[in-house]
Amino acid sequence: MKSSLIARFAAAASAASLALAVVARGEGAPAARMPELKKDSSAVNEGRSSVIASYADIVDPVEREVVSIESSKIVREAVNPIMRQFFGDVPEDEREHKEMGLGSGVIVSSDGYILTNNHVIEGADELTVDMADGHKYTAKVVGADPKTDIAVVKIDATGLPAVTFADSDKLRVGDVVFAVGNPLGVGETVTMGIVSAKSRSGLGILDDVHGYEDFIQTDAAINMGNSGGALVDARGRLIGINSAIVSPSRGNIGIGFAVPVNMAANVMRSLIETGTVSRGFLGVSADPLTPDVAEQVGLPKDTKGVIVTSTGQDSPAEKAGIKRRDVILSINGKTVQSHDELRLTISQMPPGTKVALEISRDGKPISISVTLAQLADKPNEILDGVEVGRLTEDLRRRLGIDPRTTGLVVTAVSDKSDYAQDLPVGAVIIEINRNPVDEVATAKALIHPGHNLLLVSYRGLQRWLVVTKR
Repeated sequence: MKSSLIARFAAAASAASLALAVVARGEGAPAARMPELKKDSSAVNEGRSSVIASYADIVDPVEREVVSIESSKIVREAVNPIMRQFFGDVPEDEREHKEMGLGSGVIVSSDGYILTNNHVIEGADELTVDMADGHKYTAKVVGADPKTDIAVVKIDATGLPAVTFADSDKLRVGDVVFAVGNPLGVGETVTMGIVSAKSRSGLGILDDVHGYEDFIQTDAAINMGNSGGALVDARGRLIGINSAIVSPSRGNIGIGFAVPVNMAANVMRSLIETGTVSRGFLGVSADPLTPDVAEQVGLPKDTKGVIVTSTGQDSPAEKAGIKRRDVILSINGKTVQSHDELRLTISQMPPGTKVALEISRDGKPISISVTLAQLADKPNEILDGVEVGRLTEDLRRRLGIDPRTTGLVVTAVSDKSDYAQDLPVGAVIIEINRNPVDEVATAKALIHPGHNLLLVSYRGLQRWLVVTKR
């Protein structure tokens, strides 16, 4: 699926760009307490269906629980020197204009906490919340998590109507759902569809932040401005936060995605209580267990799981005795079938959590208990400001890298990094201190404080490079 067809919408009122920065939580601010949420964890029905002529009574309260969020940002641009040839009063350095954005949000507590998307509020200088009854409030950002595209804002109000949370793990494909928000600024709108699929990942929506994708897919119409709005079930309970669509035209074609409410609630709780999101860390790299590989490691061909390719140095996995070629079958009884699924499951557990792993080693079952550590903000960063990743076939094609070249490819470099000129995006690190590398964990273990010798390939040329890690 081409990432160019995927859009996340907080509709721009005056320009296509919606790049807005997060309003930071003030330093030294006292930790907030998680507000009490209304929850109903029962299934949407008991397997029996009946003909319903109208959903008006279900949708009516939800409309009061969904809000519009207007964002504004002052953008400064350099002035083209040619302009001064015709207009002598143009300022010397730059000019500025106000950029507006529009999205939606969901009231989750009567005292003013509102759940929305990170990309709705990202970079905003000002946020205004428009209620269904016409009241307007200035909002402040409590916290934001780009890796799940979830954010929490707060308004100074009480006695607000709050949405009821459902259990998104109990969703079934075919369940009736409604998307509620303010698409294209036309006003609050409700659209209807079904759950088209669950646990959608690998879409590339959050690739730029190495995010966590586990989307609900729906054909309920989602358009620009719906981002951050509610996806609710046929009982009016919140099951997801509308986030993105797939479309070649940037308009709805019936493929929309929402962040499951269980994931959103976990992130929200952490943001409210601490202002940040702490995630568990296991420290393994793994590949899916194919039938051929399963047979070679003494398991039936239809076994589901992932086979460990490496463990991080001093990681919880290494300390617990997990080894290369071990097959992880389940975590706390839940089967895992891909590295992304493993990463997602672990990320939703707080650091310090003890998890039970069922593994197979040489065909023999073993139970291992592991205490999770805290995931670093930039797990793929091997030097200050330099992030790397596996050299996949897709990256080879996109970056024009010789198929004979092996190693780790530089995927992101901060402009402020001391290594920005020597290790640009697209450079391939073949060796570190005379050792070949193809795993991030290996690279981290090989780089030490002081001088390090790297063999780097860039645009078809290889060279030796000495970098100093401070």
